[in-house]
Amino acid sequence: MSGVVAGFTVIFVIIAIGYILGRRGTLGAEGESVLGRLVFFVATPALLFESLASSDLSVIFSPTLAVAAVTALTVGALYMVVARVWLRRSLPELTIGALSSSYVNSANLGIPIAVFVLGDASFVAPLLLFQIIAYSPIALTILDVTTLRRGASRLDTITAPFKNPIVVAGAAGLLIALLGWTPPEALMQPFRLMGGASVPGALLAFGISLYGVRVLEKGTSPRRDVALASVLKIVVQPVLAYVMARYLLGLDGHELFAIVVVATLPTAQNVFVYASRYGVGTVLARDTAFVTTLAAIPGIALVSGLLAG
Repeated sequence: MSGVVAGFTVIFVIIAIGYILGRRGTLGAEGESVLGRLVFFVATPALLFESLASSDLSVIFSPTLAVAAVTALTVGALYMVVARVWLRRSLPELTIGALSSSYVNSANLGIPIAVFVLGDASFVAPLLLFQIIAYSPIALTILDVTTLRRGASRLDTITAPFKNPIVVAGAAGLLIALLGWTPPEALMQPFRLMGGASVPGALLAFGISLYGVRVLEKGTSPRRDVALASVLKIVVQPVLAYVMARYLLGLDGHELFAIVVVATLPTAQNVFVYASRYGVGTVLARDTAFVTTLAAIPGIALVSGLLAG
């Protein structure tokens, strides 16, 4: 349990610093926007490239990858169907909502939790890979086509994923790993340094966005969307992960425990960065990340009590 507390403490401290920066106006009126763009266009692509280029693919391609992929896609699709029928949302809003309900905080929270609670950071590696090379490209392509590129030609639609810095960086890093090439340290060090700004940058931008607003404020926050995404993220996704891992893959013990803990992690702050970049669903992404981060603490504690040991 101490590992859970330690992991979440890191998150809340950096978010609080971002809130203070927003309250004091330290970064100016456009601070959140500029910081978000820095994370989206520079820091996150650098982090993904460096992480994947040096990854051990034998560890990544494991049953955890199958569970992560199936549960994320299933929960995201379920959100889109329910929100479309019930709430009549547009496709860009549905896309951000789907990410909010299923895109796991695998880096800045997943790694500390994996280390402190599970004893091995490699448990989040398959999830990180899936979100980088598959889930993000799918979602970002939809957002590219439906927001930034309305009325685009067929060629623009086809080439949209290849112009997204996050997608390009992830694909490049994976290609290097597949080739088995180890780039010189002098080449990788700049990416490592820039990538180090991704996690704190996303958290600071998230904290800045909280100043001057009230989370779940009536009339401002899409409360029904947030409730739907939060329940799917903290309740449905872990249950689905347990059922698939236990009954379809026959896993048990610590491996089963690890898979369910990872599925219980909250919505990633990167979803807020994506929403801000495309100018859609920012309040939904912000509020869902906040709610699920709070709910994940008792959620992971419950999973630990039921499955650990």
